[in-house]
Amino acid sequence: MIFSVKIATLRYHLNGNQQGSNLQVLGHAIGQTSKNVNLQLVRAGDTMSGEHPQVLPDSMNTTFTSSQIDQLAASLHRYLRPTPSVALAGALAPSVGRIFAKMELWQVTGSFKARGALANIAALSDVQRQQGVTAVSAGNHAIATAFAAEVHGVDAKVVMTASAPAYRVALAESFGAEVCIADDVHAAFEQVDAIVAGEQRHLIHPFEGKITAMATAGVGREFALDVEDLDAVIVPVGGGGLAAGVSAAVRLTQPDCVVYGVEPQGADSMSRSFSAGSPQTLDRVQTIADSLGAPMAMPITYALCRDNIDQIVTVSDAELRESMRLIHRELTLCVEPACAAALAALRGPLQTTLRDKRVGLIFCGSNIDVASWSALVAES
Repeated sequence: MIFSVKIATLRYHLNGNQQGSNLQVLGHAIGQTSKNVNLQLVRAGDTMSGEHPQVLPDSMNTTFTSSQIDQLAASLHRYLRPTPSVALAGALAPSVGRIFAKMELWQVTGSFKARGALANIAALSDVQRQQGVTAVSAGNHAIATAFAAEVHGVDAKVVMTASAPAYRVALAESFGAEVCIADDVHAAFEQVDAIVAGEQRHLIHPFEGKITAMATAGVGREFALDVEDLDAVIVPVGGGGLAAGVSAAVRLTQPDCVVYGVEPQGADSMSRSFSAGSPQTLDRVQTIADSLGAPMAMPITYALCRDNIDQIVTVSDAELRESMRLIHRELTLCVEPACAAALAALRGPLQTTLRDKRVGLIFCGSNIDVASWSALVAES
């Protein structure tokens, strides 16, 4: 199945009534969650405020229900774009099994990140919104936070790494955010902590938090309802926000489906965390998949991934490049490395294991310009 689609970011211009969002529905979903799972911090702005939270005890229940996922998704529906689940064929299906992809790269802002950013800002109080928000990322989460802030009339100041293409910076600025640039991912987290401490803005964390996981669970829930009887789902892992939600939702909707996570070899914080039995921090991140380049795992997302992901594999930059080239050749889509990670895992470390299976891939996002894509795939 060949697609030739021009991907454009859809900007929402909302009237005053729409800007209020469906906070009653969202509040109900979050309130239900806090009662059922003993969630200590309900409001998104309180989940992290300059200091990284302590590791949660193993006794804390980090589960949520299908109805809670659906309630939250319904509250965000007006701001999001439906993303299809498509069957892949030809060279994209490296075995005689059936391969499907959830095309979240076609989501508003170009990635799944819009879901979590919208949910977290919607959960802030009026006072918290007046103080403004901040975020840190290689680009996709910063863009999503800028978009969600514009939707809700909130001032945003975001930090991106110097590796972020000018395209991503411009996109965040187009939604009205002030963009700060840090040398690398570690410096970016330090800078955003300073912004939180100095300006009292509320951090919309790029991956940590129960609300974020419930929002990204919508991706897995939609996919598992669209495509029945999946043998396996492969989901990219950066900080784990997407993987935490998707894996939990797949477990709820198709309990027999095996869930695999995939990380870049040079940004394998979740793999190391699984091995160590607790969230780990990397001294160095080195991968072309900057959207998966989180320098650490954190308690809530780690716990959800630990409980719902069967195995995490890693892929090399060379494998990511090859999958980027293949997606372009077969689908005429220029995708960023993170978007190609699930296919790279299927064609690489999981090829033998998943031969002849019904496999779902999460195509998580693709904010990349043609020049940056061309430079990446040209490297050997």
